[in-house]
Amino acid sequence: MNRRTAIKQFFIIAGGLTILSSCLNDGGASIVLNKLKLSAEDEQFLADLVDVLIPKTDTPGGKDLNLHLFVIKMVDDCESPENQEKFVSGFNKLRKQLNLANGKETENKLANLSDKTDEKTFFEIFKSRAIQGYMNSEYVMKNKVIYKLIPGPYNGAVKING
Repeated sequence: MNRRTAIKQFFIIAGGLTILSSCLNDGGASIVLNKLKLSAEDEQFLADLVDVLIPKTDTPGGKDLNLHLFVIKMVDDCESPENQEKFVSGFNKLRKQLNLANGKETENKLANLSDKTDEKTFFEIFKSRAIQGYMNSEYVMKNKVIYKLIPGPYNGAVKING
């Protein structure tokens, strides 16, 4: 067998396996998670919820910036196992209660969550991570935050009154 043909066939097979694995998605989240188990429907609900939290105006909304993926990944990687458990438990309970079609009703329910519940813990983690993701997003960093590399221009020829 010709070596070039073998290498070419190897890359075709490798590419086919890569495409096949993406086609055989098990309905899970669109990003790789180590500890959390979320379905595609759960991910969509979080995307809708982040859009309620940071709606689209003249600036991109939370869904446009994929903040739900940031929140999921941060909870999966950075939160303690106890907080991850409370996050998933609160998420499941809150998902049964909320109707995201009515944005104002959702905002009122989220504002009136009682303390010491899994739903409150979920929303606090979700809100803090969504805001963190928004403030560190490329859009905010490029368009909203004015960053000067140095404190100001240097002028070495300033007269000092003395």
